[in-house]
Amino acid sequence: MHGASRESLAGVRAQFGETVGAAGTDRAALAADLRAVADLLGREPGLRRALADSSKPTENRTGLLEALVGSRIGAGALDVLKTAVSARWNSAHDLVDAVELLSVDAELADAAERDTLAEVEDQLFRFGRIVEGTPRLSRLLTDPTASVAQRTELATGLLEGHSADPVTVRLVGFAVQGLGGRAFDGSLQRLVELTAARRDREIAYVTAASPLTPEQEERLAARLAAIYGRTVSLKVEVDPSLLGGVTVRVGDDLYDGSVARRLEQARGALTN
Repeated sequence: MHGASRESLAGVRAQFGETVGAAGTDRAALAADLRAVADLLGREPGLRRALADSSKPTENRTGLLEALVGSRIGAGALDVLKTAVSARWNSAHDLVDAVELLSVDAELADAAERDTLAEVEDQLFRFGRIVEGTPRLSRLLTDPTASVAQRTELATGLLEGHSADPVTVRLVGFAVQGLGGRAFDGSLQRLVELTAARRDREIAYVTAASPLTPEQEERLAARLAAIYGRTVSLKVEVDPSLLGGVTVRVGDDLYDGSVARRLEQARGALTN
């Protein structure tokens, strides 16, 4: 998001933090309500345009929202949505993305309340790697001929069968449906990053030729923390084709210290 949408999102999330942090809040129900409305807006282009049209009076937009969903969602979700609809968005899609993000925020607040954010982050990452390494499962979860409900049931059933955190299960369901228009793998990666951000951490995706020792991981995390000014959560994969060394990706930054990369550079130098 950019410009007005970015500012609106920051304001809505700040107010939402007060709502989701209130004692007695059913965060799972709040997340479900917000997700249901995001799904509705995703299916109804005319409705999302009407709710995001800042040329119309705010009371008209909030009134339309309440008339359509007020009796179907909780009071907390309705208040949050009214705040979102009252804000200024560059596009109707930005409004939908904001509501989806608020739903994720509610889920992560639920995990934070139970002190399971670290587990959720790790489970999301590991499930993504399992899917990536299992071609048949990957095809099933992204099969356009299967309904979203069928694919969601498959993913959540696998996780529930392995005693995953309830928030992990629900967030993977979000990923199957697509977060912000992303494909499944992109949605899952975004959820890992949002979970890390909730823990005030940066994600570093590390690929190594062989498993790193705990001491190596600790040193690498410390070096990256010094560079980025915040605690870094390492997500490590092993790829023997690197031959040696590691590659590290943090956001848009890529550090390639692999032997394979150095050999490639050497070959390039010899041919020039």
